[in-house]
Amino acid sequence: MAGRECYHCKQWVEQGEEHDCWTTTEAALTQDLSEDLLNAWERLRETAVSFGDQRIYASHKSIMFSRRSCYFFVRPKRSFLELCVFLGRPLKAPQVRRVDRASKSKVVHFIHIRHRDEVEAPVTDWLQEAYELSDALPSRAATKHAASKAKSGPSRKKATAERKTIAARKSKRR
Repeated sequence: MAGRECYHCKQWVEQGEEHDCWTTTEAALTQDLSEDLLNAWERLRETAVSFGDQRIYASHKSIMFSRRSCYFFVRPKRSFLELCVFLGRPLKAPQVRRVDRASKSKVVHFIHIRHRDEVEAPVTDWLQEAYELSDALPSRAATKHAASKAKSGPSRKKATAERKTIAARKSKRR
């Protein structure tokens, strides 16, 4: 039998068979969760949906919540939900397991959720803050677009017009 083992999911893939382990669903990621974790996941999702318009999608082993950019995601594990929240400041709280710098303007916080009761303040407050921050911070694409607009904006056009006027005056003098 010709085939290969997928590098990511370790599944055996026959030769010629289509395989895309990166494509997944929320249901597939949450199907093996215990009842406590499933209840916690449902509460997390309900809380996030209550914030307003956003995109919720599964990607590889995570469930992403985003507006312009991802503001938090959940990695379902066997004994906990790993909640990764992007804020503009580092937090010091007993719920936060680890803090890493994600970019110049964002800090990612890793929180383990084991029960529905843990999805309360301050965790829900941090999710709300991350939701609001994700719309306030410009995305990388928006920043590049704004920078290119600034270069070709009115000030540059005005400077070009002034140079042409000066050049025209000099040519008349000759």
